[in-house]
Amino acid sequence: MNLLSTLLIAFAMSTDAFAAAVCKGASLARPRFSEALRTGLIFGVIETLTPLLGWLLGSAAAPLVEAWDHWIAFALLGGLGLHMIRAGLSPDEDEADKPARHGFWRLALTAVGTSIDALAIGVGLAFLDVNIWVTALAIGCATTLMVTLGVMVGRLLGSIAGRRAEVAGGVVLIAIGTGILVDHLGLLART
Repeated sequence: MNLLSTLLIAFAMSTDAFAAAVCKGASLARPRFSEALRTGLIFGVIETLTPLLGWLLGSAAAPLVEAWDHWIAFALLGGLGLHMIRAGLSPDEDEADKPARHGFWRLALTAVGTSIDALAIGVGLAFLDVNIWVTALAIGCATTLMVTLGVMVGRLLGSIAGRRAEVAGGVVLIAIGTGILVDHLGLLART
């Protein structure tokens, strides 16, 4: 996997966290940069750890499924992409219970919820020739950046932009999964 694919995966993985951060930022009267950075770091650390855990789980199973690795990566990326698109297109939930300040555990639980896809990506990446450390760090850094920005602009953009970002991230994941499948099967002639 090349650097561009790694960066695309990193930013695609951060879009659901961005969507959550936009909603979190929208719920604060005046989000300060320190609160945005704190939120970004919590999300970023969790998003760095989950693909590593997924990769470890996937690596243990790699010898058993080596002949099907491209299909597994395609199914995981495609499934996650479809899930993100569906979540981005679903109607807003009740926002009556907006917190005044975000507590650590609430942020951590939200971060874990948005990082499940990164865990699955880690499993899929175990079947590919990937430097998981670089990929996990890229996902964590992209998430830290996107969440920090998401909190700061959340009040201005509201949940509409967050949902659009999640749909875009889902489309990118499907495109990457399809690219992996097409490349591995040799469906496109190489020049």
